Amino acid sequence: MTKTHLSRRSFSAGLLAAPALLQGRQTRSDAARIQVDTRRVIGAIDPKLYGNFLEHLGRCIQGGIFEEGSPLSDKQGFRKDVMQAVENLHVPFLRWPGGNFSSNYNWRDGIGPRDERPRRLEMAWGTIEDNRFGTHEFLDYISRIGAEPYICANLGTGSWDEAQQWVEYVNFDGDTTTTRLRKKNGREKPWKVNYWGLGNEMDGPWQMGHRTAEDYGKFALEAAKLMHWTDPSIKLVAAGSSNFNADWIGWNRTVLQYLAPHVDYLSLHLYVGNPTSNYYEFQATPLELGERIKVTEGIINAAVSAQPKGKNIYIAWDEWNVWYRARGGEKERGRRILEEHYNLEDALVVSSFLNTFVNHAHIVKIANMAQLVNVIAPIFTSNKGLFLQTIYYPLQLFATYSHGTALDLQIESPTYKSKSRAAVPYLDASAAYNADGGLVFNLTNRHQDQPLDVVLEIEGKQLGSEAQVFVVTGPDIKSENNFESTTVKTVTGKPISTTPTSLKYTCPPRSYTMLKIS
Repeated sequence: MTKTHLSRRSFSAGLLAAPALLQGRQTRSDAARIQVDTRRVIGAIDPKLYGNFLEHLGRCIQGGIFEEGSPLSDKQGFRKDVMQAVENLHVPFLRWPGGNFSSNYNWRDGIGPRDERPRRLEMAWGTIEDNRFGTHEFLDYISRIGAEPYICANLGTGSWDEAQQWVEYVNFDGDTTTTRLRKKNGREKPWKVNYWGLGNEMDGPWQMGHRTAEDYGKFALEAAKLMHWTDPSIKLVAAGSSNFNADWIGWNRTVLQYLAPHVDYLSLHLYVGNPTSNYYEFQATPLELGERIKVTEGIINAAVSAQPKGKNIYIAWDEWNVWYRARGGEKERGRRILEEHYNLEDALVVSSFLNTFVNHAHIVKIANMAQLVNVIAPIFTSNKGLFLQTIYYPLQLFATYSHGTALDLQIESPTYKSKSRAAVPYLDASAAYNADGGLVFNLTNRHQDQPLDVVLEIEGKQLGSEAQVFVVTGPDIKSENNFESTTVKTVTGKPISTTPTSLKYTCPPRSYTMLKIS
């Protein structure tokens, strides 16, 4: 077993050389140490890091959040039990209508009386779309759960004027034919949706309307201009890389050459999996996420350097999750598709993804787990009820408590060697400094069988007398939840005592722990 010293950035020499912090604190040779200084910050944690995603795919919407005629639904067709689980997840930001679906979606099909809406062949996922859930239903749902909406426009088969008129329908307050149509459909005042996507995964050959980077850049530029001329206040998200088997760096660079003046975010997507059932290799996959963030940040910095002073572009990681079991071929065609059943090892990877987003909070401002219900999702339903998957619990903890400012941690951790990496830390961690002065530490112990002693030392502040403990773990890495039982969930542990400058905690094997300290 080897050790590595990790810093989210170059840690100050003063803290590294502070012997007073280390003196008299003996730990096992394979223990981990975290040094934190609340004056060393990464950036503000945007609540939108804990967003989610709805697509017209499988049972995500139909049979998920929306099930007309069900005894579990309200008069509008929204599943009440699902809505409660969504509210408990504290979803701050919700992307819709896709995803691949959006690349052939005409928003006008989803407005007006439900019984008069057209039925369309849905080619992304091989179904028939009845359009009974559209713009009004989505924005109604948004208001119910207290989230902020994010609409992805069709820049696949769609046209510039379709995108422009959707912004007009949703956001414009003047008297036009389009806004009269909105009023006729029951909405007098505009919703004022701030976030709009310029297409989805346009670098992917699987996408309807797939283009080269240059062709997409030119096309999206004209859409962006029209959308901004309709509402100058909106924030636009460019379709960045999702196809990492191609020249993903070149794609992002070219897209920003065209769109940098108009966009506020560059979208990236990443799904990971464990098809070979190699636990330790799987736990190392979030390191790839961090590497891609750093590369993309450099591309963004180069693009912004040619823009007027004050221009910022951030990363929107607006699709991410574990996805590999329900994937490929006929598994992606039909109504009951992409229904992954998650286990503990998946939940640990999710916790490390969330750590990575927090540890890059200066550049990553949006992240959307894909998706919300049934389809590679934290919530899983039947026509009789639901259960919460293992991945629900780390996302819920982060969304509830991990806010404020991300702190730059100095981490010393034992490591292991994987097939792809010489040194993977057993300890993965992030920290948030809340506005009320509280500290939140997120600790993932990747070791499958052994607990990990962690010594946490703080400079610049004094800790409260004890730390609250929340732990997500289970009896085995393959432990799953189902309708009958919940074996992986958040357990509130016994509070642990601290000194003014340090605390010691033993992370259980294969666990994610949140420590919350005043």
